[in-house]
Amino acid sequence: MHGLRVWDTELPAFDPADAPDDPLDLFRAWFLEAAGAGQPEPHTMQLATADAAGRPDVRTVMLHGADERGWRFATHATSAKGRQLAARPYAALHFYWPLRGRQIRLRGPVAPGTAEEAYADLHARTTGALAAALTGNQSAPLASARDLAEASEAAWERAASEPSAHAPTWTVYRLVPEEAEFFQGDAGRRHVRLRYDRASPGAPWSRGLLWP
Repeated sequence: MHGLRVWDTELPAFDPADAPDDPLDLFRAWFLEAAGAGQPEPHTMQLATADAAGRPDVRTVMLHGADERGWRFATHATSAKGRQLAARPYAALHFYWPLRGRQIRLRGPVAPGTAEEAYADLHARTTGALAAALTGNQSAPLASARDLAEASEAAWERAASEPSAHAPTWTVYRLVPEEAEFFQGDAGRRHVRLRYDRASPGAPWSRGLLWP
């Protein structure tokens, strides 16, 4: 493991003095640069939650958008992460774009959107995404692969014949960051870590550097 190369590419420079006052603006710039550099699936991110006992849980999900109202993702409210967020509505997000040697970490409260937002989100996606949502039972025990195949086939048929079908438990969530950290890797291990903080949503951001 120690012999494997990390960031086997030319890394960009990052001067935190030139960073914008709002982390959303820097996120958008870095996201576009990652996509432009050919980073596969730059909208994938890790979502960390905690269960009822406070034990951490993490998985990879898709970013559905980011704006002044927060970073959006979606899942079934009845899934493991949906239940965890209902009990402990606070989470962390993590993006990693190795082609640029960059990471972004966000932490903050999470709130569900409206039923109208969930419907619009689900029907802005592909037939396959709709079929997956209609299959349902996310995170529930699965007796056999055949059960999944049968349920998935029925869901695909319904999604194709009834494109306006809705999965009632499908929910859009928004994480509103209280902390945002931007990490720029450096081949000499002089990594740049810029952290934004604010006391509450809508409050002004403060920022500072962290030791790598």
